[in-house]
Amino acid sequence: TSLQKDIAYSLAAVDVRILAPIPGRSAIGIEVPNSSRQLVALGDLMASAEAKAASHPLDVAIGKDISGRSVFLNLATTPHLLIAGATGAGKSSGINCIITSLLMRTTPDQVKLILVDPKQVEMGQYARLPHLLTQPVNNPRKAANALSWAVREMEKRYDVLYEMGYRDITGYNAAFDRGEITPEPGSDRVLERMKYIVVVVDELNDLMMVAARDVEESITRIAQKARAVGIHLIVATQRPSVNVITGVIKANIPARMAFAVSSQMDSRVILDQIGAEKLVGRGDMLLLPGNTSVAQRIQGCWVTEDEVRKVVAHWRKQAPEVEYVKGVEGDEPSTGSAAGSAITDSYGGGDDDDEALLRQAIELVVRSQLGSTSMLQRK
Repeated sequence: TSLQKDIAYSLAAVDVRILAPIPGRSAIGIEVPNSSRQLVALGDLMASAEAKAASHPLDVAIGKDISGRSVFLNLATTPHLLIAGATGAGKSSGINCIITSLLMRTTPDQVKLILVDPKQVEMGQYARLPHLLTQPVNNPRKAANALSWAVREMEKRYDVLYEMGYRDITGYNAAFDRGEITPEPGSDRVLERMKYIVVVVDELNDLMMVAARDVEESITRIAQKARAVGIHLIVATQRPSVNVITGVIKANIPARMAFAVSSQMDSRVILDQIGAEKLVGRGDMLLLPGNTSVAQRIQGCWVTEDEVRKVVAHWRKQAPEVEYVKGVEGDEPSTGSAAGSAITDSYGGGDDDDEALLRQAIELVVRSQLGSTSMLQRK
């Protein structure tokens, strides 16, 4: 630490990051942030050679590395992404770039989205998109139901793969395109090509405050099993604490994207290593792809609101009438697992439900001889 401060002082830099050694080389790297940074536009990334080489529908634009190369991340192999950082560090801009790059590279027949936006202002511009399974979810309680729906959809897809004899969505869709997927004789079941589903949660903290147990359970089940059936999670939070990014969530989401944070402790919560506290903000990030423990420093790309609106307007023109899937927000009774039913029932809004929750809280306080809001939220 003292050596880093001495180097930063000698170079008149804001801060430096020492990489010892550089992976694959017998050298030590010292990262010095530029005094004037270059704007990394999403359009430049989408026109790069790396974008042309990225052929998978779930290859999303991230930014440029310290060598100036465009960086794309394949959500299918990641397969889930955890994003964290302080307020104003660039999380929402990074999420907008990921969503916009998906819209620019895929059709609604390839990829569907569930957007959870407790802030209510970040994802409203994506409303009425044909890629959406439901309108952007602003209510944290409905968001818990949406995650529960994703769990039920995952189980349905696994049932189909088991019946058809395929290991994952790639093999199933390839067989479907060849015309090899047919229902059993006499069955009225309709088999369709499976679409990738990307669930984007812009602020996990709000969901954990409302329904910590149910949200954590749904995220864990999706992160553990959903990769094979094409369901992927992108979870972001501005509060990188162990109460929000729990050990269970971290263990099941190996890919991390850390923007600037205020302390080494926050950096360890996100990346399991220090370094994010030395980032300079405004899109400066450390990316941990999940298949390596060495974080890659990247300047995140930027997309303007006008550019997002133009992309969205293009898709709205292609599909003026949007049909959402019923029941994603819990409008229909849950018929899935017990955990899914608990989420739907607990947040229906009835007096009986409130009384049942109150009885559970009273029993918990009496049994533990402790009572606090944070303890009840964790339970």
